[in-house]
Amino acid sequence: MTTDQFFTQLWNDYITITPQAEAVRQLFVEHGEEVINDHVAFRTFSNTPVDLSHLQPVIETLGYEAAGEYRFEQKKLNAKSFRHQTEESAPKIFISELQIHELSEPAQKILNGLTAQIPGNLTLDPSIFWHGRLWNMPTSAEYSLLREESEYAAWLSTIGIRVNHFTVSIEKLKCYNDIGAVNTLLASQGFPLNSVGGEIKGSPEMLLEQSSTMADKITLTFQDNKEETVPSCFYEFAKRYPDADGKLFQGFIEGNADKIFESTNAM
Repeated sequence: MTTDQFFTQLWNDYITITPQAEAVRQLFVEHGEEVINDHVAFRTFSNTPVDLSHLQPVIETLGYEAAGEYRFEQKKLNAKSFRHQTEESAPKIFISELQIHELSEPAQKILNGLTAQIPGNLTLDPSIFWHGRLWNMPTSAEYSLLREESEYAAWLSTIGIRVNHFTVSIEKLKCYNDIGAVNTLLASQGFPLNSVGGEIKGSPEMLLEQSSTMADKITLTFQDNKEETVPSCFYEFAKRYPDADGKLFQGFIEGNADKIFESTNAM
């Protein structure tokens, strides 16, 4: 599978539960812009057949290599970023992993029960990244307990393994290459923005500015047949700046990403 095929499949899956993303893309196109993707992100659970150590080899088959490691203490997450070895224009990939063993015993019990349903002989290939849940839906009570402790855990328990967000590369836009202008455009069209820590996360001095919409909503039926509207996925916007050597910064800033995670919080 080529990288183009991989990201096309991801996008097609993404917009089925994130229609705002296609609406935002069309908005930029209508303003004469070509939308180029900076990176995508995925979420997963530790110590499972789909943890980071199992997903990394799949990413590597697409020509990627690890480029950075990150820790989010408060959210109990480890993460890695990946860059393509030969295709400089290929979007970056960011995978975070919830450390289940760091949660409370009730939360661990729920998540261990869900992840125990993942087949041990699961064959991993690029399609795992649009597979969705590999377990049954939790009950509404289990979901509520998870959400009180970890919005990340609650989101992953319902949405599963699929792309969490795409990211517009602002520095590659022709007219809207200022993050403030992007946010103003989005707000004028009624797209809710993540305001945690301010609508703009980061700064030119940090070589990276980011913002994002709040996640779309999707109605799901829980295992106890109760329906609830829960967050799905969101759209991110990133502007990268050149470093002292004139090279565009390609990494991620933990303080920014920590706030971007909250784009899937229930409002």
